[in-house]
Amino acid sequence: MGVKLYGHPMSSCTLRVMACLYEKGVDFELVPVNMFAGEQKMPDFLAKNPFGKVPVLEDGDLTIFESRAITEYISKKYKSPGTEDLLRSDSPEESVTVRVWVEVESHHFQPVMSPIIFQHFVVPLQGKVPDQALIDDHLAKLAGVLDVYEARLAKTKFLAGDFFSLADLHHFPYMYYFMKTPWAAAVTDRPRVKAWWEEMSGRAAFKKVDEGMKFGEDKK
Repeated sequence: MGVKLYGHPMSSCTLRVMACLYEKGVDFELVPVNMFAGEQKMPDFLAKNPFGKVPVLEDGDLTIFESRAITEYISKKYKSPGTEDLLRSDSPEESVTVRVWVEVESHHFQPVMSPIIFQHFVVPLQGKVPDQALIDDHLAKLAGVLDVYEARLAKTKFLAGDFFSLADLHHFPYMYYFMKTPWAAAVTDRPRVKAWWEEMSGRAAFKKVDEGMKFGEDKK
């Protein structure tokens, strides 16, 4: 049956999973879900994810939703020669550090980044005016998170250690979009965060997902 990924090529959560699939060298079929038409709320899709959100991964008879659970599954199951162990499963100390920074991304980074990206990119597509006060509030919160990252990255090359892991990969979609906003200096003014982002965004897996990550006028 092969691996099928149901999602949208502009969805940050879909792109998180795509990047992981590419990192692990997994062949997969992307099954587009038209979110603007509400296909994720239709009965066929709700049978795969009752919460009506993308992405959903089908691997044979197994169906999984929630992007971070999917990337963990991919990392555990697929161990192609030449690919990295994104969970550092052979070391309890490194593995738990990966888990810590995966949680940081989920609970501290994404909640402050998501409203910025939504207001700047998605709201204009809906014919509305972005809420700049909301953006400014979350930019201030993001600055505090990135200050923590700057301090952490003074000690290690990547967030969980001197190795690339899911802790870094999970940041990729929102970081990509953020660097196309007028506020990218929040990253570039922090030299260690900037170097981390440049190292991460230069990876072959991320270059493969790059083309789908366009909003409106960004498309070429």
